Amino acid sequence: MGGPGAGWVAAGLLLGAGACYCIYRLTRGRRRGDRELGMRPSKSAEDLTDGSYDDVLNAAQLQKLLYLLESTEDPVIIERALITLGNNAAFSVNQAIIRELGGIPIVGNKINHSNQSIKEKALNALNNLSVNVENQIKIKIYINQVCEDVFSGPLNSAVQLAGLRMLTNMTVTNDHQHMLHNYITDLFQVLLTGNGNTKVQVLKLLLNLSENPAMTEGLLHAQVDSSFLSLYDSHVAKEILLRVLTLFQNINNCLKIEGHLAVQPTFTEGSLFFLLHGEECAQKIKALVDHHDAEVKEKVLTIIPKI
Repeated sequence: MGGPGAGWVAAGLLLGAGACYCIYRLTRGRRRGDRELGMRPSKSAEDLTDGSYDDVLNAAQLQKLLYLLESTEDPVIIERALITLGNNAAFSVNQAIIRELGGIPIVGNKINHSNQSIKEKALNALNNLSVNVENQIKIKIYINQVCEDVFSGPLNSAVQLAGLRMLTNMTVTNDHQHMLHNYITDLFQVLLTGNGNTKVQVLKLLLNLSENPAMTEGLLHAQVDSSFLSLYDSHVAKEILLRVLTLFQNINNCLKIEGHLAVQPTFTEGSLFFLLHGEECAQKIKALVDHHDAEVKEKVLTIIPKI
């Protein structure tokens, strides 16, 4: 498998899962012993979704929940079941169990639901399930559909952010990044028009792609509006500024690895290549050497010798 080292891969995936896990808390500490659990009354599938059940679900309970999700047409129950599944999919043992129970296509089918809240919860559940690399093999069939929803749906919507989070998890390794090749220009469009949260999430995804030399040419060919360079202004939020600087750095590093600086492919005017290698971008980056934030200044100092 290509991409970052195993430690970074795990860290990146877990961060993606954490974004969907924040709504869930284990309020009862460590799980009770088997004897005590055995004395508790059995819960029905709907009972497991009512928000009052705080324990991590076991395989039998997850199977009940998946059957409920597959058989009901009640949007309220569907949404609650997806939330419960998504919360439980934040635990590694359940990521494998849900796959083995055939749960991934059951959840995946819900991303086509007309109810936007259900679509969002399905994407959140797939996001947590995608932390498991084996699950990604089954989840990758939804990448094109998620891309279409992300780029055609309402800007800054919950569905768009959920889709971007899932795509970010799916691109932490190099295995499935090529599936986003035709959507790179769309990613930059959402980056430039989205709000702060959307910008950060798009940049996380672009940074994954930018670390892979095989994606470098596709990134540089992308048609990007010149307003992209405004992201290098000193007043831009640190969480955005650091990421666009790292994007520049990663692409330059990959160009050197691939030897593209010596023999450049033909890039059209208006491409990311022209923006990043133009005089305006160089001047903006150099001006950041006096930035008030130490992290930004440090990043700039590592980049300037390569400009």
